[in-house]
Amino acid sequence: MPRILVIEDDSAIAEVVTVNLELSGYQVYQADDGIKGQALAIQLLPDLIVLDLMLPGVFGTTVCQRLRRDERTRDIPILMLTAMSQTQDKVEGFNAGADDYLTKPFEMEEMLARIRALLRRTDRIPQAAKHNEILSHSSLTLIPERFEAVWQGETIKLTHLEFELLHCLLQRHGQTVAPSEILREVWGYEPDDDIETIRVHIRHLRTKMEPDPRHPKFIKTIYGAGYCLELPSMEPEVAKVSSTVDNNEE
Repeated sequence: MPRILVIEDDSAIAEVVTVNLELSGYQVYQADDGIKGQALAIQLLPDLIVLDLMLPGVFGTTVCQRLRRDERTRDIPILMLTAMSQTQDKVEGFNAGADDYLTKPFEMEEMLARIRALLRRTDRIPQAAKHNEILSHSSLTLIPERFEAVWQGETIKLTHLEFELLHCLLQRHGQTVAPSEILREVWGYEPDDDIETIRVHIRHLRTKMEPDPRHPKFIKTIYGAGYCLELPSMEPEVAKVSSTVDNNEE
């Protein structure tokens, strides 16, 4: 039975969320402020955290950042729950490390759908190696067991979402992938015009893979169409090695 920690200071909302989660087969724990929530997250190591943004004492984004910095909790999916619905609020939530963002008021079915998608995503990534999927091309290799990528000889740590997003683009390297396709495959749902969700995580990937994230060479934006992963060709390096071998033989 998946365990979910709900960190919410509004007792009425917390109760409604808890009851519906329990009816859906989840084991639920509650905390009504950020300090207690962080402590419970470390103690319980739940399968998912529902985190309110406006918490007393410690703001939700701060709790999220602390959980992401902690080795014990950094990979737990976090659904941020808040009444703040501006684009900048969402960007701040994602930058803090949230995996998804749901604004109040919300339909309980939508929350349950997003929770199922987050849990399914977490369980699905390590299975990638069992399927006929591309996990390596050119100078990029994905390591599903550790949510890492070996990129141009360097190992980079990825979040679940960054891994999923990069995996999605890698399957179609050299092709433009539409935002709707990315949202469906990576997030498991199709929110209306929620393109900022993708943009934030694309920016995070670029900071880890691009020499100059402001002028990307590998993860390109195809304006009006989507995103394209263009990996460098390995042929020049092969040719250089072959030339060296030939020279040595002479």
